[in-house]
Amino acid sequence: MSTVDEQKRASALKALEFVEDGMVVGVGTGSTVRHFIEGLAALQDRIEGAVSSSEQSTALLKQHGIRVLDLNAVGPLALYVDGADECDPFNRLIKGGGGALTREKIIAEASERFICIIDKAKNVELLGRFPLPVEVIPMARSLVGRKIVALGGQPVWREGVLTDNGNWIIDIHHLRIVDPLTLERELNQIPGVVACGLFARRTADTVISAGELRKKR
Repeated sequence: MSTVDEQKRASALKALEFVEDGMVVGVGTGSTVRHFIEGLAALQDRIEGAVSSSEQSTALLKQHGIRVLDLNAVGPLALYVDGADECDPFNRLIKGGGGALTREKIIAEASERFICIIDKAKNVELLGRFPLPVEVIPMARSLVGRKIVALGGQPVWREGVLTDNGNWIIDIHHLRIVDPLTLERELNQIPGVVACGLFARRTADTVISAGELRKKR
């Protein structure tokens, strides 16, 4: 039985097979993505560069000599590779444990193909065991929290955490997300919410779990 880190690395290496010459690659954030960035470093002469979803990944990409480009300057991307905190059988995701959910959503939306790389523990039948992150404008924290309670969740402010966009994060606990798309829309409509960590409207196109392509239900 491989360790969790070995599973993450296997998924990251498999994702490298989708990188083509001349690409600008969208790169996510997190421990699994770190393995992908390390592998991408060996291919840097083949690609134009990368678009990063966080300051953390930007620093790591530059450390490996990979050119980091602005999404506004490159337009649509062919490929985006990122991890997830949970993934259901329909490739719907919870993301944002690392706090980069808004930029991750932007890059996913701008990409033709979104590959999600995970270890086996991230596979779930129903989303919601992992607390759902919501990025909020600071002044709206209490307002958004009350709205979350009305939706049946328990909001917990991730105190001391500031996103790369200068905002705060509320984690929603004790949700059974039976209709991810509807919940995503409801959360997005609350004034003060920048983005929520549900990827139900824009799901992953391909999921690689412990190095194997996973079939979508």
